[in-house]
Amino acid sequence: MDDAQLQTVWLQRQKPERCSHLSAPLTMLMKQNLAKRVQRLGRLASIWDQVVPEELNRHTSIESFNRGVLTVMVDSAPHRFQLNTMLQAGLLRQIQSLFKTGAINKVRLIPGQFYSIDVSGTPRYTV
Repeated sequence: MDDAQLQTVWLQRQKPERCSHLSAPLTMLMKQNLAKRVQRLGRLASIWDQVVPEELNRHTSIESFNRGVLTVMVDSAPHRFQLNTMLQAGLLRQIQSLFKTGAINKVRLIPGQFYSIDVSGTPRYTV
């Protein structure tokens, strides 16, 4: 037997790998699902920053956008009331007209606290 035949026999007798790398399925997931959501939320966040007044915007944080419902966290009851009043007065229609790629059916305001420092260590807003 020559070296090529010996190598072929040796490769055939090796046990097959029982594990597989997660990189291929995760790459597909990132490209198909998560990238589109991140782009949509980015556009929505820029529209939110344009439309909502700065003094009110500092007290809000976009949580999620799922099935036409935009969930926004507001840090205090007075700001939540003010934002709800503005949404009913026409702010929601203005956001809907600017955000054409996805239909916003409802804005849900939830109470909560959020950090003023971003993940990267930079301030989320200036006081």
